[in-house]
Amino acid sequence: MKKVVLGFSGGLDTTYCVKYFTEEKGYEVHSVIVNTGGFSKEELEKIEAHAYKLGVKTHTTIDAVKSYYDNIIKYLIFGNCLKNNTYPLSVSAERLSQALSIAEHAKKLNADAVAHGSTGAGNDQVRFDMIFNIMIPGVEIITPIRDLKLSREEEITYLKSKGVEMNFEKSMYSINKGLWGTSVGGKETLNSKGLLPEAAWPTQVTKSGSEEVKLGFIKGELYEVNDKKFDHPSEAIQYLQTIAGAYGVGRDIHVGDTIIGIKGRVGFEAAAPMIILKGHHALEKHVLTKWQLNWKDQLALFYGNWLHEGQIMDPVMRDIEAYFTNSQQTVTGNVFVLLQPYHFQVIGIESEYDLMSAKFGKYGEMNTGYTGDDVRGFSKIFGNQTSIYHKVNNTPNP
Repeated sequence: MKKVVLGFSGGLDTTYCVKYFTEEKGYEVHSVIVNTGGFSKEELEKIEAHAYKLGVKTHTTIDAVKSYYDNIIKYLIFGNCLKNNTYPLSVSAERLSQALSIAEHAKKLNADAVAHGSTGAGNDQVRFDMIFNIMIPGVEIITPIRDLKLSREEEITYLKSKGVEMNFEKSMYSINKGLWGTSVGGKETLNSKGLLPEAAWPTQVTKSGSEEVKLGFIKGELYEVNDKKFDHPSEAIQYLQTIAGAYGVGRDIHVGDTIIGIKGRVGFEAAAPMIILKGHHALEKHVLTKWQLNWKDQLALFYGNWLHEGQIMDPVMRDIEAYFTNSQQTVTGNVFVLLQPYHFQVIGIESEYDLMSAKFGKYGEMNTGYTGDDVRGFSKIFGNQTSIYHKVNNTPNP
């Protein structure tokens, strides 16, 4: 009997896949769920029970929260990566971590095939397929929902005919939760105009007033929140989320270009990720030089876009990560952030590596490291080549 490893969430599509493989194709199904921070212990237990009730041979839960951070999120923070200056790559980064873990599981089981429940309409099909082709070449990739062009109604009819009992009611909003943010899709995001209603957001606003939070970074990584120390940055992210989420900060709607060429619109809430990215960037602006920041910005734009398109295995990503890592040697210190309902603001930093020191001068007020004559000479030399160009070409004044 052929073995198929199925990326399993317990939802309609992957539930259909189990029945299709076991009863129509005669496969031995080994389901696997990769937790990247979006499931509670109770939810994972329910998903496991559901998988076995459907008839899988084995079900495996992979805790990938820390590896997700170590291999992907860390570099998104180092690069201050925001897709289209808006979106912290919540779902796209998560899917890559899941695909890598599923591929490793398929290797371990020596599976004949690997499967996922993606449709033919979005980015995830490309991310999963591409990583599987690279990581487990020769292993067949099967995607029943995409290949059979199934509608939701057809899946429900089939499962009911097999006696499957589950909640077939589709929520008004599609929600995907993970360590690095939660996406929210609904009728309001299907068009170019429209805001998600308050009730659509998974985390409701329950805090009022204002609150200051202190973030402690060590070489670019968050290890302390309000002087509470954590062994791993993923734990600090989750803790910060418990503080900031109830203020409703980090909400927005992202409009982006999909891998398959169409534009898409999706809402997201990412309180901790957005605060960390903005806080980390503020610290960097104090401790890094002008050209370190300049090149980081350029590399981060490419890195975020290429990761979004599933190219995590491209060796150029390791090269950029090496630059990011090296750039973080002095990114150590505290960042202070003010939280308010629907709004947060970075109010300052403290770092022994702060380059904004009064002993070197106060911007706009006083210099201590040079004289006025030094500046006169510098200004003439700094503009010398441009001056020569205009004299040679006799260009008019703008």
